[in-house]
Parts: sequence; structure tokens; C-alpha cells
Amino acid sequence: MDRSFLDWPFFEDRHRVFQRDLNAWAGQTLGHVDHSDTDAACRDLVTRLGAGGWLQPTAGDALDVRTLCLARETLARHDGLADFAFAMQGLGMGAISLFGTEQQRAWLERTREGHAIAAFALTEPGAGSDVASTATTARREGEEWVLDGEKTYISNGGIADVYVVFARTGEAPGARGLSAFLMPANTPGLEILDRIDVMAPHPLAHLRLNGLRLPVDALIGQPGQGFKIAMSVLDVFRSTVGAAALGFARRALDEALARASRTRADGGTLAGFQMVQGHLADMALQIDAAALLVYRAAWTKDMGAARVSREAAMAKLYATEAAQKVIDMAVQLHGGDGVRSGQIVERLYREIRALRIYEGASDVQRVVIARAVLDQFAASDAC
Repeated sequence: MDRSFLDWPFFEDRHRVFQRDLNAWAGQTLGHVDHSDTDAACRDLVTRLGAGGWLQPTAGDALDVRTLCLARETLARHDGLADFAFAMQGLGMGAISLFGTEQQRAWLERTREGHAIAAFALTEPGAGSDVASTATTARREGEEWVLDGEKTYISNGGIADVYVVFARTGEAPGARGLSAFLMPANTPGLEILDRIDVMAPHPLAHLRLNGLRLPVDALIGQPGQGFKIAMSVLDVFRSTVGAAALGFARRALDEALARASRTRADGGTLAGFQMVQGHLADMALQIDAAALLVYRAAWTKDMGAARVSREAAMAKLYATEAAQKVIDMAVQLHGGDGVRSGQIVERLYREIRALRIYEGASDVQRVVIARAVLDQFAASDAC
């Protein structure tokens, strides 16, 4: 794979060593994982990643976003399900890394070691991108919280050992009345209503919290901080979605280059046609532009920025949309083989689509970006 981007000033030597070693491990290990049973494959991948020490960056006092992005880009290039398994350990425990108590943080060692699987339960049937419309409730009864409601499209739903779940505690209207809770999967009252099948198989579920009781110390942070907690977690991990898309796109370009260089046509190869060269140039251009946005956002966060909502939104939006175009062109350059089941580019075509939806759909990112630049303009105009 092209590693020239690692010479950019965003990275330190430790990042270059990390990427090199993870890439070597992935090349030796991930081809041996059986994907025929998605749940079993995810459990296997979490165990392998934990045993290899690769889950260590996903949880702890200081989350290095550049390392998280490099991990997701590298894993996605090799195996989309491995990227998913890695990402959910971080996203699932992000609230505990950033806001958890010492008691709650005991879970972090288990998820880092691959001994427990984490999940992030935010989305609801009637509240996807609009977190302020969350309907799940949590009411205080003595020394317990009682939760009622439903969550859907929950990654690792049904196989997770622990969930971070968001519910309305009512301190204020809308987003200001939400709180976050740490919920072990064996808590009575948690029901798996349905397992959700999607075009690129991942463990997903529709959950019901039916009079589920949690101890008072299950609350993460303070009552009413749930929206702040959720957005702080997404502020870290949204850039990594762009990194995963980048990994898919790099693999697609590699496959397209190989195909164009080896396929015979009119006495030469496909790579000899100027139109094909133009497509390959566009693919390479979009990949580098995406990488610059992704690693700018990651570097900015690592340098101490309190929030990188604008930068992360730009990175996720551009990288996922660009990867869709790159992969689509790789499919086109493969001809009939591009849509043949089992081909690498066919798998990439299915895997990339969800990234333009989860953790904030593309149009939501456009809203975030527009609001940020409008606020910036208003502030400068007022001066």
C-alpha cells in the first residue's frame, strides 16, 4: 500500500511504527478469520485484536485520534469487519474514557484486552440524527434509575457485554434533558427485539429497555449531560469514520491499478487508455484530498482543540463521499467482474455505503459545516 502520506507533518515516528506493525499483523492474521457467521467473526476479531494489543488505543485517559484513524484506515483496507470490531470498542467506551468514574473505568481494561465487547446505544426508531428527540426515559427511584424505551440500529447489539445508553431524565427540554448510563448486557429488562440484516453484514439490533433498573452509580457524568457526552464522543470518533472510508478507497484504487495494468485491450492494457488514466488520476486525487482532511481533523484534536466539529464533519463528509466515487469507478474498471459476488471491489461497494449514514449522515455533516462557517462569519463581521 501507499505509505507516503505518513511522511506528512501530521504524524510522529510512533504513528509510523504503529501503522507499519498493524499493517503487517493484519496481512498475516485477518485472512484467517471465517466471516460466514457474522457474530462469531466479530467475537473472534475482538479477541484477536485484543490479544495483539491493537485495542489499547481505543480506551483510556488520552485518546490519540491520529492513532485511531491510522488503525481504522489500515484495518478497513484489509477487512471491513475488523475495522468495525476495532471502532466499536472505542465508540462504545468513548463516554467512559472521557467522563467515566474510576468504578466505571474498570470496564476499559476488559474492552482494551478484547475480553468484553462494547456498544453505543443512541439511535431510536423516531430519533436518528435528531438526538434531541430521544424518547427513552430514565427516572430516579430511590437508589436506582428505571429505564424504558427502544433503541435501534445498535452496532454490536445482541453480542455486546456492555452498552452506553442515552435516555431522557428531563432536566430541561430537548437535548439538555438527556443523560448517559453504563448498562451491562446481563441487566434484567434488556430485550433484543430484532436482529437487523444489512447489505454488508454487521451485528445490529433493535433493543427494548423494559423497566430496566440500574444503580445510581451507573450514571455517566452529571444528569442532563447526555447530549454533551454524546457529542464529545462523536467529536473524537467522527474523523475515524472518514479514515475507514479512506482505507476502503485505497484498497479500491490498488485493485483498479492492478486490473488496469493486467487486462489486455487493443494490443495493450487498459492502463494505456487515456480515459482510464483520467479515472485513475481522479481516484488518486480524491484519496489524497480525503486523507488531508481526515488527518488535519485528527491532528487538530490531538493538539488540544476543545472541539473539532467543523473539521471532523468536513473529514467524514468528504472522505465517505469520495470513497463511494472511487469504489464505484473501481467496480466500473473491473467490468462484469466488478459486480460478481466474492470480488474485492464488490465487497467494498457494499461496505462503503453505510459510512455515509452512520455517526451523522452526509446531509447532517453539511448542516454542521454550514452552521460553523456562518457562526465564524457572524463573529468576524461583528468585529
